[in-house]
Amino acid sequence: MKKIIIVALLMFLSWQGLYAQKLNQEVYDPALKRNVLVGACNRKAFLEGNFGIYYNSEYERYQPSELFINKLKEKINGVDIVVIYGEWCGDSKVQVPHFMKVIDKAGLPSVNLKIFAVNREKKAVITDLSKYNIERVPVFIVYQDGVELGRITETPKKTLEKDLWNIVKKAKSIKEEE
Repeated sequence: MKKIIIVALLMFLSWQGLYAQKLNQEVYDPALKRNVLVGACNRKAFLEGNFGIYYNSEYERYQPSELFINKLKEKINGVDIVVIYGEWCGDSKVQVPHFMKVIDKAGLPSVNLKIFAVNREKKAVITDLSKYNIERVPVFIVYQDGVELGRITETPKKTLEKDLWNIVKKAKSIKEEE
């Protein structure tokens, strides 16, 4: 009985920690003279406000290569991706919607995606992102089993889908692990 109570308490505390941080928080940026998003975000952050103006049109406009989308579909379920962007950043306004379209078409499960917004100092203010070593945004970091496989920083070398494929192809397939 004591073990059941301890397990229940631990589950409750874990649940509290997961939901303690509010999504899509804003802070005032005196240089821009407006609020900017910081910390953990969800997709709703892309669709509203100042960033939504750019996001929606760029997302619709971008046509990723079907060749690389099809390759990504084979392995993308085995990775986790962290997106860190600044809603004030010109590269983020273009690359984030394009990247989201690529992972949507490739079928990345939403549970395998974390999104964080940063201010112009590359800080999330309410969330410690120092472990990601951010120098420029946007940055798209690909992990498997907690190990970084690679990242795309600011702009792709070729295209987002080709650069992402060059990272994802390093991942062990799920079948290989079984």
